[in-house]
Parts: sequence; C-alpha cells; structure tokens
Amino acid sequence: VANIIFLDQPAGTGFSYAKTAEDYKCSGTLSANLTYHFLIKWLINNPKYLNNPLYIAGGSYSGITVPLVVDQVYNGIEAGSQPQLNIKGYILGNPFTDMYGKLGEYNGRIGYAHRMGLLSDELYMSAKENCHGDYLNVDPDNDSCNEDLQRVTQCLEKIYTFHILEPQCGPLLLDMPPYARRFLQSAAAPLLVESWCRYTNMIYSKKWANTELVQKALHIRERTIIEWARCNETIKENIFIYDVSSTVDYHKKFTQKHCRALIFSGDHDMGAPHTVTEEWINSLKLEIGSKWRPWFVEDQIAGYTTAYFHSGYELMYATVK
Repeated sequence: VANIIFLDQPAGTGFSYAKTAEDYKCSGTLSANLTYHFLIKWLINNPKYLNNPLYIAGGSYSGITVPLVVDQVYNGIEAGSQPQLNIKGYILGNPFTDMYGKLGEYNGRIGYAHRMGLLSDELYMSAKENCHGDYLNVDPDNDSCNEDLQRVTQCLEKIYTFHILEPQCGPLLLDMPPYARRFLQSAAAPLLVESWCRYTNMIYSKKWANTELVQKALHIRERTIIEWARCNETIKENIFIYDVSSTVDYHKKFTQKHCRALIFSGDHDMGAPHTVTEEWINSLKLEIGSKWRPWFVEDQIAGYTTAYFHSGYELMYATVK
C-alpha cells in the first residue's frame, strides 16, 4: 500500500497560504528547502511512516525543485541529521531540467517541432545555421536569424504548446495582460468556450475547488484563501525568484547514489519536449539496461521505454502517447 502526500508549494499555490506577505517570497532554492523541512517535520509527527520507502515526485517546473529536495535529503543523511529519511528515488513527469541551456527545454522546442513535422527541413536547417543553434539569445542585428524565427513563429503560434494534437481553443492566458486574465478566469469564461478544449476542464476544476462542500471535505481552513486558482499568476510573475535554471548536474550527482529514478514524458508536449529529456539523460553517460521498446495498456501501445543503470543507480525512462 502506498501513502501519498500531495504538497502545495510554494505558499500561495493551491490551497497553501502564508501568514505574512514576507512569507510569500520564495525561490527555487528556498522552495526546496521548505519542502525538505516539511518532510522532516511531518515524519517526526508521524513516525510510523519513517521506515517506508520514500520517493519524491513532481512534474513540469518541479523538474527543477524535486532534484534540489532529493539532494537535501541525501545531504541530511550524510550529515547524520535526524530523522534519517528512507529515500529510494524520485519521479519526474515532463520535467523542466535545463530551462535556458542551448540543449534545454525552451531552446529545444524548435528541434522538437521539426521532428514532429511542424517545421520544414529547409526552415529548420536555415534557422539552425543562421541562429547557430541558439534561439533564445539572438543578436538583434542578425537579420537572417530573426527572419527565420519570424517564420518559425508563424508556423507554431497557433499550435497548443502542451499537446500539439489538441486544438488551441479557449483563452491563451499566458499571452494576456493580467486584467484580461482575471476576466477570462471569471464565471463568464464558460460562455467563451464553444467546443471542448483543455481549458474547459480547467474552468470546471476551478468551480469544483471553490465549492464550500469540497473545501470542507478537503479540510481546508476557513478564510485562509480568497479563491483557489489553478495557477497563481501573482506568485509566478511577480514574487517567485527563478534562481535555478538547470538541475542536470544534480542528476549526475545522483548516479553515484543507490537511487532509482522514473522519468516520463508525453510525446506530444512541446513545452518540455521528450527530445530534450532524452538528450540530458544521454548526457549522464549511463549504461543501457534494456533497449528501447514499446509498453502496453490492454494490448495497445501506450508509449516507449528504456532503462539505464550505473552502479547502484537505476533510471527508467518512458514516453506516453
């Protein structure tokens, strides 16, 4: 039987809250530190779980914070801190791991788009040559690169980034000013959605989470939050400090531990492309335990998987269709 702790972190996300405005200030490093100390405190208060195998998991941007937490756990063990956490590994889904690197998630979207047939060979090769493979730090005087990137934008701007086969319908919240976002997150939003899109489910989840009966069932303390939001844009845009942009070196460090890792990526996610994940996994220089093969759900291919190892370290990688 598995026991799962679902943690809203940093304060201000989900149903979590802080008692002072100062306590909402956070960063990737501080978020990991707070999560580690939460785990310690929780296990001290619930000692019957101390011997349970511990896996730390997260997705998307947590690809940055989870390795930081795992590293703190190992550092605590080596320092003899009490209680000793029985960590066995970590799990990451569609993780951001090297956000702004040349081989990272943002820069890697163009290569992924080409592999998925969204960019022609001619356009991809021209952009790669003219921009020297760097699509983030572009010289404004490099006319050839800028012209290629304008064509790339034209090809991709109407593609839904996080699932390229789904329609890009409903509000594009990340591209809107705050006042427009607030309006489209209001009760009027369902009137703007004519057919199914992912955003429709987000609207329903917001209504569900802000229902009084739901909050009582979840034991949410009364009057601690004004309104639940799927994504706290104030924290994201104005408060949180993105002080860590790459955790590849942490994964390299974990290869020296007795540790298990499960990394999985949706193969139609252009936000954190599986191609980028595979590149940084390959950079760890692990041995192949099992070669690339399909995995199945009810006799249907659900994705592909391969396994790696190094000494006591094991990494299972899987794509999800």
